[in-house]
Amino acid sequence: MTKRAKAPAKRRPATPKPAKPKPFERWTLLDFLRYATSRFIEAELVFAHGTDDVLAEAAFLVCEALHLHPDQFEMFATVRTTEAETRKILELIESRVATRKPAAYLVNKAYMLGLPFYVDERVIVPRSFIGELLDSHFSEGGSLIDDPAAVEGVLDLCTGSGCLAILAARAFPHAKVDAVDISKDALDVAARNVTDYGIGHRISLHEGDLFKPLGGKRYDLIISNPPYVDAEGMAGLPRECRFEPKLAFDGGADGLDIVRRILTEAGRHLTPQGGLLCEIGRGRELLEAEFPQLPLLWLDTQESEGEVFWIGAKDL
Repeated sequence: MTKRAKAPAKRRPATPKPAKPKPFERWTLLDFLRYATSRFIEAELVFAHGTDDVLAEAAFLVCEALHLHPDQFEMFATVRTTEAETRKILELIESRVATRKPAAYLVNKAYMLGLPFYVDERVIVPRSFIGELLDSHFSEGGSLIDDPAAVEGVLDLCTGSGCLAILAARAFPHAKVDAVDISKDALDVAARNVTDYGIGHRISLHEGDLFKPLGGKRYDLIISNPPYVDAEGMAGLPRECRFEPKLAFDGGADGLDIVRRILTEAGRHLTPQGGLLCEIGRGRELLEAEFPQLPLLWLDTQESEGEVFWIGAKDL
């Protein structure tokens, strides 16, 4: 007898791999907010560059992808995005996770007092408390200067992106502002922001070390957000902060090297009724111990306590 051929064994169908999610073409802004929040928490990102928490960071990136001001998020929260917008938002979210770059560098923008400023890796992402203080303590009726319109000269030391110089020019409408930085790269960014705001006729940029490029000029107000991170803080900077210029952070062993110089030299560059407004981070106790004779007035903001001081020219 002829043997019958053995029928081939039936193969089990292969277990299908999970399908890779496709872009969500019809998500709302709220959907993206939830998705970005989950991704950022999972990746253990750090938020210290204009946003203080995961929700604010997510909303910032979503709005920037859509050319919206962050304050407009709620207005458009339930609006669905187009396919192109969806792709752009998802790319930004994944780039923030993959690179750990500050969100401000990904979109080349940061806000202070609701105003946008151009930023890139040549400057620290602006987040000084001085911006809020210019608005609260130096505006008309403020507690430190009676008449903002009478201020004729302002100096911004360690200007970086130039944002504080621009805010000062807006706060003091008749003042000429000198802005100084030791970094030419930073001044190039500052020049772009000054041009964007159309106030180049009122703000002069100077390259140099603190007061050196200014000669004997005197000012009604000196503001400064200098490098003030101490050696321990520099060693422990999160990955996000390591994308920023080291020069903008490093304040020496105890963080006060540059602050000391500013305090020592500022009196020679102030008018008799002028004053110095300086941010120093968490070095208050050290500074008060070293300069017990100075009546430093510590000013608080919504997000800080005892990190910015004011001192009048007569006390320097």
